[in-house]
Amino acid sequence: MRSSTEATSNASSRLLSAMVAGCAVGVLGGLIGLGGAEFRLPLLIGVFGFAALHAVILNKAMSLVVVASALVFRGTAIPFAEVGSQWPIILNLLAGSLLGAWVGASWAARMRGRTLYQVLAVLLVLIAAVLLLGHDRATQDPLLTGTAQLVAGVIAGFGIGVVASIMGVAGGELLIPTLVLLFGVDIKLAGSLSLAVSLPTMVVAFARYSQDQAFGILRTHKTFVIVMAIGSIVGAAIGGQLLGVVPSEILLPSLSVILIISAVKVWRHK
Repeated sequence: MRSSTEATSNASSRLLSAMVAGCAVGVLGGLIGLGGAEFRLPLLIGVFGFAALHAVILNKAMSLVVVASALVFRGTAIPFAEVGSQWPIILNLLAGSLLGAWVGASWAARMRGRTLYQVLAVLLVLIAAVLLLGHDRATQDPLLTGTAQLVAGVIAGFGIGVVASIMGVAGGELLIPTLVLLFGVDIKLAGSLSLAVSLPTMVVAFARYSQDQAFGILRTHKTFVIVMAIGSIVGAAIGGQLLGVVPSEILLPSLSVILIISAVKVWRHK
């Protein structure tokens, strides 16, 4: 009887921790206009003890929920018609990202656990660098035009699709700078376009992961995923409200440091 009660208590405590962690991740993501999956992944591995591939699949599931919600929430500030009017850019990036998502998921599913931990650690450092150097850029003239821009868009989309798929993230931290720098898109509109590209890209990666035996982790931890995803959505809403309170000069370097520390811990994880 006591063991049953303890198990129930432990399960409740774990779900509460998932809600709190999800909320904290959502706040960080909301502050910088991302889904927060890059911060959630180290928690799934380091705090909740999931194996690398399981953590990636769980992260992908929660990212899907957060990204779909964020796209709806942003509809009042950035009308869907304005997002839809940029369909050539969306299709340009999707031409590469959909294939990249499938390839990335295939690689992740075949990697040995230790190798995947190391790849995730390196990618976390990459995300930290992009976040610090490229996320807060203002609108400027596109770097390329015409055919060169089209080809660069497909190549960039492929690379982003691979990275996002391997990590289980939406890829906004890479998509937003690409949209601003390569296509000259306004930073606020870039956030919504990023979500529009991320959603189908994540669905493709999810479809590929569903073919792997590890996908069963979602059935086993269905409640955990739902609770943490809800926490992430609530946190993102809170983070959005705090956006004007925390200066970017302090926020972005601090979050980059957090990612680098997380990368070190993931690299050392056994």
